[in-house]
Parts: sequence; structure tokens; C-alpha cells
Amino acid sequence: MNSSILSQIFSAGTFEQTIRSATPVALAALGGLMTEHAGIMNIGMDGMILMGALTAVLGSYFLGSAFGGIMTAVLFGILVGLFFALFVVKLKSDEFIIGCALNIFASGFTAYVSRAVFGLSGTSGYTIPCLSAIEIPLIRRIPFIGEIISGNTILVYATWLLVFIMWVVVYQTPYGFWTRAAGEKPETLRTAGISPDRMKWLASILCGMFCGLAGAYLSLGYLNGTFVEGMSASRGYIAFACVIFASANPGKAYLAALMFGFFDAIGLRLQNYISSDLTSAIPYAITIIMMVYVVVRKEQKKKNRPESVA
Repeated sequence: MNSSILSQIFSAGTFEQTIRSATPVALAALGGLMTEHAGIMNIGMDGMILMGALTAVLGSYFLGSAFGGIMTAVLFGILVGLFFALFVVKLKSDEFIIGCALNIFASGFTAYVSRAVFGLSGTSGYTIPCLSAIEIPLIRRIPFIGEIISGNTILVYATWLLVFIMWVVVYQTPYGFWTRAAGEKPETLRTAGISPDRMKWLASILCGMFCGLAGAYLSLGYLNGTFVEGMSASRGYIAFACVIFASANPGKAYLAALMFGFFDAIGLRLQNYISSDLTSAIPYAITIIMMVYVVVRKEQKKKNRPESVA
């Protein structure tokens, strides 16, 4: 019995599911870390992902192309990012309240539009072009590893590339330096002749784009052209937790997303032995533990920090 459970947990299918589950969280986290560096706490990412998922399905359905659906989600994500920045950056509204309002609006908006277009039964019964799996011949032949890496959609592979690109942007380019300065030392940045508000606008737009991509993958890749009300399932909050846990580092944020994906995959594997209600709670419990760890670590750093001598 125990060997059967362990063989399922550490199978190639589990690790493949880990990557698939981690991808939308990682994409959203890449956007969230930009707003975090710019000094904006964006908890509205869950709503951004949900709207991205719906607009991707709508774009794919009406344009007859999964690529068209992805572009629709990205463009709509830019609009949502601009909307968020309008209130937070321009009008100086409370970012926490705006983020909560965005999540609530997204829940009602997506449910209304989905029912208006597809009816109460949702997208079931509709043919919606979705992202196809890409088989990599040489990689596929490698035992175990080939089963994990090959056979994923284009957005999975794009995520790996984007993690590297965002690391370069954040830590190796002037734009990344200016973005970090906008959140840490805005007055110094302003003295250098660069507007901190402009960097916050750009960070919000990027966050909207990445969350749109995350939603597109969720509906067109992960669920093969399906939209379900509330399908973001708090992934935006988990992405935010990954950003905080990783100190807004792209590589570390992806590893944190992989940790969520791994426990999500384990939960799916254990449904044959444990109630699905319990297994589905595992990744969210791990997220709470991550946040507790961050808080405890910060408190320990404060205690260990040497006191300044008067």
C-alpha cells in the first residue's frame, strides 16, 4: 500500500503535473514581482487571471485560433493593468481596496459574460481551439525526464524563458533598477530625472500582461479550451505569496510556484486514498505555511539586526 502511494507520488506523471500546475502561478508571479518592486502590493492578480482566462476563451472562440485567444487575453490584461494603475498610481487610492474590488468585479463580470455568451452550461458543447502539446523528439526518448519535459504546451516552455528574461530585466537593466528604485527610493529616482509614477504604471501594465497570459494558459492549456466560473481558484493569491516568499526574485518565485504545483499534483494522486476535499486543501495549506515562514524570518532578522550606537 505504502509503496503504491510512493510510486504514484514520485512518478513522471506527478512531476509533469507539477510543471503544468505551477505555470499559471509562475506567470502571474512574474507580473506580481514587478509591481512589488515598484512599491505596489497587488492582490488583485486573482481577478486579473480570471478575466484573462475568460477573454482567452472568447478570443479563441470568435477568432478561431488559440493564438488569437492568447493575444486577446494579453491585450485585455494591459487594459486591466491600466485600470489598476489609474486608481492606485494616478488617483492614489488604497491598493489593497482596489485589489479586493478588482477580484470581486472579476468574479461577477466573468460569470455574467460567460453565461451571456455560452449559456448556463458554460463552454461545454462548444468547440474552442486550445493549445496543443508539443512533442520534442530527442527529449522524449530520455527515460523519465522525457516524459516530464516533452509534451507540454508552448506557454510552459515560454514561462521558462520568461523567468530568465525577467531576471535579466530586473537585475541587469536600467529599467529594472529604476523599477526597484521607484519602490525603495522614489525621491532619489525623481532627483535623477525619472518619474517613479511612470515606472509604477509600466509595472502595472506588465502585471496585467502576465496575469492575462496566466489566465490564457489556465483556460486554453491547462483545461483545454474550457472556462469555468471561479476557475482561478485563488491562484492569484498564491502567486502573490510566491512573490513575497521569493523576495520578488523571478527564479525563486518560479521555484515557489513549483512547490505549489508539486503539492497540488500530490493532492490529485492521493485522491484514491484520501478524501478529495482534504487533498485539494494541501497546496493552500502549504501557501499559508510559506507566509508564516516569511513573517517569522523577518522577525528574526529584526531581532538579529545590530542596534545602532547613539
